[in-house]
Amino acid sequence: MKGLVYGGPGIREWKDVPDPVIEQPTDVIVKMTATTICGSDLHVLKGDVPETPVGTVLGHEGVGIVTEIGSEVENIKVGDKLLLSCMTTCGRCANCRKGLLSHCLAPEGAAGDAWAFGHYINGTQAEYCRVPYAETSSYRIPEGVDDRDAILLSDILPTGFEIGVQNGRVKPGDTVAIIGAGPVGLSAVATAGLYGPAKIISVDLDDNRIAEAKKFGATDGVNSGAADVIDQIKALTVDGEGVDVAIEAVGIPPTLQLATEIVRPGGHVANIGVHGKPVEIAMEKLWTKNIDITMGLVNTTTLEMLLNLVAAKKLDVSGFVTHEFAFDEFEKAYEVFADAKNTKALKVYVH
Repeated sequence: MKGLVYGGPGIREWKDVPDPVIEQPTDVIVKMTATTICGSDLHVLKGDVPETPVGTVLGHEGVGIVTEIGSEVENIKVGDKLLLSCMTTCGRCANCRKGLLSHCLAPEGAAGDAWAFGHYINGTQAEYCRVPYAETSSYRIPEGVDDRDAILLSDILPTGFEIGVQNGRVKPGDTVAIIGAGPVGLSAVATAGLYGPAKIISVDLDDNRIAEAKKFGATDGVNSGAADVIDQIKALTVDGEGVDVAIEAVGIPPTLQLATEIVRPGGHVANIGVHGKPVEIAMEKLWTKNIDITMGLVNTTTLEMLLNLVAAKKLDVSGFVTHEFAFDEFEKAYEVFADAKNTKALKVYVH
């Protein structure tokens, strides 16, 4: 078969690789019908994830049809179409029982780190994929859910929802600011609406991305390059004291600092962004504000619920896919996704 292989920092290639085989009795093999590219894949390619072995097939999102099952797999059969979770989880260890699926202690990849696909083991950007712990790491796709919508549920939608909206404790009537209108930030915009906030403010340097956010439910937009960005955001709140929830979805120091500066006393700051550098925050000002600051990895505990909402047409995700490619066009797909500023790519659909 062919797969998109990490060849070391800056090197990727769509090439022949060995077909996956059943390695554990809880495995299944799927023929991939659709996948996509995530910012995490770009981090691997840059060499920012040194534990990823050279020769690993990239990707941790996708949809596939089961072609083979392990001897202990009871609830999945050959021919089932599955949505693959970005986290491979045993469902039995102490962390899984607590709901900390992202820190599954089973030894697939690395104990305590459930991001295995495209990180420690071969991933989803290939013609076939081995799925560990298949019964707790995949979901049957309901009738009527298109592959291009389903792939969004592997990672970005549950990430925006769990780590942004749920951790931020969004509630009816709140004013919510979401800093960053990339795919994960837009996922937070789309799913924040499930809790009935009064306002959702999209904050980004790119006016085009702010316009996209309004398609997903943002009521207002503020360009973060403005000198008075804090004043503009606070002016959109009921009493000018700040937002109830500030969700950071970029991953650089200035945006997390901005989130702490626009939240009202008693509010919540939820960090989704992947930070590669230390962030200095003004604790001498914040310690009296009674705010919560949260962060974390997605556990995908809401994946099935979100999938059901998409199937019932209660959550519209149709605008996320902006570009479409065949599997043998992976190189072009990466070029388009990596140059999102110019291509205006959100998510690419590779099938």
